[in-house]
Amino acid sequence: MADRSLRGIRLGAQSLQSEDGVVFHDRAQHTYTCSTCGRDTTLTFAADAEVPEAWECRTCGAEALLRIGDGTATVDHSGDKAARTHWDMLLERRTLPELEELLEERLAFVRARRGAGGEKLSA
Repeated sequence: MADRSLRGIRLGAQSLQSEDGVVFHDRAQHTYTCSTCGRDTTLTFAADAEVPEAWECRTCGAEALLRIGDGTATVDHSGDKAARTHWDMLLERRTLPELEELLEERLAFVRARRGAGGEKLSA
């Protein structure tokens, strides 16, 4: 009985969905040129999508710039903010003398615990 129900179907080999009534979105290809290795990368985007000016090179990981016509686009990084580090945020809340005092307190606490811990192990 099972042989009859599976006859004529190759399981996993073909999709049973059809593309009838499917309307594909318009596409446009854009080329990016790597600033380091000079490799061109062509990517396909939707025609109405906002295309980024820079893309990561697949080969070397450097910044590849969008090629417009015969030239390449230039990306202005002057407005980019530098990331705030933990140290920067700490200096916004405390001064260096306060930080040195806290460090000494914590070092004394750790040294005291190590001294107490060593006595427990030997006893």
